[in-house]
This record gives sequence, C-alpha cells and structure tokens, in this order.
Amino acid sequence: MRILFLTPQVPYPPRQGAALRNWGLISGLALRHEITVLSFYEPGPFPPPAELPGVRHLETVALPTRPFRERLRGLLLTRQPDMALRLASEQYADRLRKLLEQQRFDVAHIGGLEMAPYLSVLTAARPRPLLVFDNLNCEYLLQRRACVTDLRTPARWPQALYSFIQWQRLRRYEAQVCRRADRVIAVSEQDAEQLRRLVPGLQVAVVPNGVDTRAYTPAAAPADPATLVFTGTMDFRPNVDAVLWFVRKVLPRLRAEVQEVQLLVVGQRPHRRLEKLRHNPAVVLTGWVEDTRPYIARATVYVAPLRIGGGTRLKLLEAMAMGKPVVATTLGAEGYPFTPGRELLLADTPADFASAVLRLLRSPALGLELGPAAREFVEQHYDWQSIVPLAERVYTT
Repeated sequence: MRILFLTPQVPYPPRQGAALRNWGLISGLALRHEITVLSFYEPGPFPPPAELPGVRHLETVALPTRPFRERLRGLLLTRQPDMALRLASEQYADRLRKLLEQQRFDVAHIGGLEMAPYLSVLTAARPRPLLVFDNLNCEYLLQRRACVTDLRTPARWPQALYSFIQWQRLRRYEAQVCRRADRVIAVSEQDAEQLRRLVPGLQVAVVPNGVDTRAYTPAAAPADPATLVFTGTMDFRPNVDAVLWFVRKVLPRLRAEVQEVQLLVVGQRPHRRLEKLRHNPAVVLTGWVEDTRPYIARATVYVAPLRIGGGTRLKLLEAMAMGKPVVATTLGAEGYPFTPGRELLLADTPADFASAVLRLLRSPALGLELGPAAREFVEQHYDWQSIVPLAERVYTT
C-alpha cells in the first residue's frame, strides 16, 4: 500500500506530541507499506533531513511565517479559526499537487487539523486517495476548556475571549473537516464521542497514542531525591497553564513539608509567562533538550497537573513506560483507562495534588508499586506495535 503522510513538522527525531504520534505510526507502517512524507520544517542553522529511517521518500517545505498583523487580520476579517490559517502555504500546496501527479497513493493520512486546508488539493487528485483525517486533539474542546479556565482569572479575560471565538469557529470547521474526510480517527473514545456530538452519525475509529516501550525503559540508577518532573513543549498553552498552576498553588504546600523539593520543567521554547519562574529556586526551566529520558529518569514523581486540553497526553505514556510514579489531574489522564491507585494517582485540587505527591515522597514503597504497574499497563495496551495495526484496519475497511 502506498501511503502519503501530511505532517506539520518533520516527524523525526520525534520530540513533541504531534511528531511523536506521527512517527510512531509512520515507522510502524513503513515496515509493511511504502511511505511518503510531505512535511513543514522550521528554517534555521541546520537544513532539514533529506530522508527518514525506513521511509521511501521525504519532501519538506519551509514553515510559513505569520506576523501578528496577519493573525489579527485573520481573527477580525474572516470566520476561520486560527488553525485553518496557521499552516497555509501555496508552496506546500504546489508540492502536494506535484506529488499527486507523479504517483498514485492509496491513502493520504492528514496528521492533525492544521493540515486540513490541503484537503481540497487531495480531493482534486485523479485518482483520489482515501482521505484519512487523524484528529490528534479535539481542538474545539481544547479551546472551550481554555475559555472556561481563563474566565476564572480576570487578568486572563482577553485570552478567554480569544478562546471563545476560536471555540465557536472550530466547532464549525472541525465538523466540516470530519464530513469531508473518508475516514476519521480519534486518539480516545472520549474524543471520538465529542466528534460525534459535532457530526451526528459520524463514524470515528479510535487509534490511541502510543510509546516505543523499547526506547522508554526504567532507569537503572535511582531517582534524584525530592525531584518532580514535567515535560512538554513549553509555549503550548495547556502546558504553560499547568506549570503556572502547579508552581503557584501546589509547590508552596510541598515546600512547607519538604523544603528540598524541586520541579524540573523540561521542554523547548518556554513561554514568556514562565520567565518569572526563573527566579524561583525550587524551579528549573531547562529549555530545549536533546532527549527528555535522562530528565524523566531523575524524577521521584512525574507530575501532569493539566487543566486544559483535548486528546491524550503522550507524556504520561513516556513517564509510565519508564516506571515512574505519576500524579495527574483527571483531565491530564483523560482518554486512558487507568485505574487510580494502581497505575497512578489522580488529584484535581491544589490540596489533593500536594497530598498525593507527598505520599509518594514519603513512601518510596508506594512508588515501587505504581511504577512497575504503570510500565506493565503501557506495555500491554499502548506500545506502537499493537497500535499500528489499528491504523491499517482504518485504511482497509
């Protein structure tokens, strides 16, 4: 089978959510199918790769720039959500047309809502490939939750207004994209149900996020004492909100009980809202790192205090595959059928979150129960080797 992947960034090496998912699927499918990837890359000192391991063909196009004035124009003068405009590129569209003219593809896999503007190019192809829309996040749901969260803080009301506008526009746009695609994929049953609410009667296949459990393994060395770790792209709004909430509401409670506790925030492009945390002696912002695994290995406890989001969090699978005890909010663990108290601990208020972390800091035996149970759960249900066949089934049924 010839499969064309449209991705918002070169998926290898995979260092953040969309790339991790896209590469998990691409690398697994490449073992049995002929894969072509058309991707954006961010211009910089290093050129994009010429090829990807196991992939027949890679083509790249420079990521389009969108100055603030252009974003403001899109907000005020169109009814399109920002995600429909973010990766608009005539160069990408031209490259896609040429690929479709040069060879026949059985499947075009659209890796995320940002890539949906190219549906029109795919639809015009003759012969037309099967159009598979992989909705990495239920985006209208993410913006709805961001709006509700920001409304609680008067200083964030302008951001709440922005999210309200995007939420309403995304409801229409996401529904249109789902109707235009031949197949729709969601990462969890919860996201699938949200899409069915948008489009009654919509058939949605669930292909979960996964992790390479051979690459993410428990570390032999012990964790650093009283070290908490959070990983993620740190200009992504849900991650920024999670870290700020944790540092303001939870960390002081922890420090009152265990003064040496430290939070490592590991991820590229820390947002300017996080700059003030650099003055907090209990917080370390690493910025970009080559590999998050050595940092996860240092964690006494991995924390996922997310209050905004859609889809499922790959970061949880990575930490759990490494056998780390995890404390997450209910939303942070959404989409996975974990059993609280067996594979992880759940807490949603500052007091409960602090209490759960303190339990693990004070009782290493509890962490030694949760960590291996989490690793076993991920091995059984969320290794890419068992997930890739689910995508293949979508293509063939």
